[in-house]
Amino acid sequence: MSAPPFLRPLPRGTDLPVLLPPAARLARRVAQERLQGNPLARLEARHGWFLLVVFLCAAGYAQAQAPAGHPGIAATVWKWTPLLAKGFVFNIAISALAMAVGTLFGVFLGLAQLSPATPVRKSAWFVTHFFRNAPWLVLLFYCMFLLPFKITVFGVTVPLPDWVKATFGLSLPVMANMSEIVRGAVQSIPTGQWESATAFAFTRRQTLWMIILPQCVKRMLPPWMNLYSILTVGTVLVSVVGVSEVMTLAGDALGSENRADLLMPFYLYILVWFFLYCYPIARWTVYLERRYAVNF
Repeated sequence: MSAPPFLRPLPRGTDLPVLLPPAARLARRVAQERLQGNPLARLEARHGWFLLVVFLCAAGYAQAQAPAGHPGIAATVWKWTPLLAKGFVFNIAISALAMAVGTLFGVFLGLAQLSPATPVRKSAWFVTHFFRNAPWLVLLFYCMFLLPFKITVFGVTVPLPDWVKATFGLSLPVMANMSEIVRGAVQSIPTGQWESATAFAFTRRQTLWMIILPQCVKRMLPPWMNLYSILTVGTVLVSVVGVSEVMTLAGDALGSENRADLLMPFYLYILVWFFLYCYPIARWTVYLERRYAVNF
């Protein structure tokens, strides 16, 4: 009696393909997130196309709902584009300055987490995790209300405008996240590098600045760029504390037009701008991650 068909062995060359679970890919992604200290944010072209379609649909719906005799949605948005562009440039300037300040202090804070002195290491760990877990908007409010409106340095009074205090408030979470990036990058360097430097009579400081940190740059660059993209999008929070940037100017434009149908097209228009600015950064980040891939 012959065996049932489902129990018969398959002929040679007809083995069914097996889809292995993406364990290796997921493990690499988790290792990268641990090195960076943040979840990896990915922007793809399909997100931009989806956003563009939503913007066109919203503009078409608003045009259909517009009262008779009012200018079209496209004409109105274009009329306010120069003003919105000035606010958007201000957002970029705030993000660049906050990133520079946060990176500078974050590097030293990250190195302090690796200090052999226990009080320094624990203090740096506390500061890092405090500002990493604090809401950005709360930090902005604290900086706006606790920092003085002016300071006196050597008899010279220097004013502190709102945008300066807001920039400082945004630099605090950047500093904390940069601290984790630096710590993870330094700890990812093989211990043989430290042992070789010790064999050549390098001090700890010389080993860190001349051997370890140069190797960490390529590992820190992709997550640093990813952090900058997140910060750029987060600069719209400064509108809540009274800084005149693109969101504030968009609100002023909507108030001048006094048209409820412009609300969605205006804000989607701004969202498209942020995507067009952050998308090249995201793709460059992916390229650098592949080029400087580290085997964990």
